[in-house]
Amino acid sequence: MKIAIPTNGGKLCQHFGHCEVFTFIEVDDTTKQIINREEITPPEHVPGIIPPWVAEQGAKLVIAGGMGGRAQGLFEEQGIKVIVGAPAEVPEKLVLDYLKNTLVTGENACDH
Repeated sequence: MKIAIPTNGGKLCQHFGHCEVFTFIEVDDTTKQIINREEITPPEHVPGIIPPWVAEQGAKLVIAGGMGGRAQGLFEEQGIKVIVGAPAEVPEKLVLDYLKNTLVTGENACDH
């Protein structure tokens, strides 16, 4: 499984559309271990462009701080699950917490 996390300065960015890079972390579904990590600069932020781009990278899950409802719907149309309200942590910690079912999320940091 591949997980996408919008990041700035090595930590989760609270607004996915304004991140510097997306960190893609691939995990082994059986062992629940991280097997690959890659940072990719997203295309320029234009409404609706990032969800299909993330899908092209092979991600099946996005862990985000904040994301508007329209964007969440566009990700879901691409077959990508979205988790919002994640804390500004390093991507590996977020992924490992998710895999252990210990990822604590708060409020969605975006209201549009």
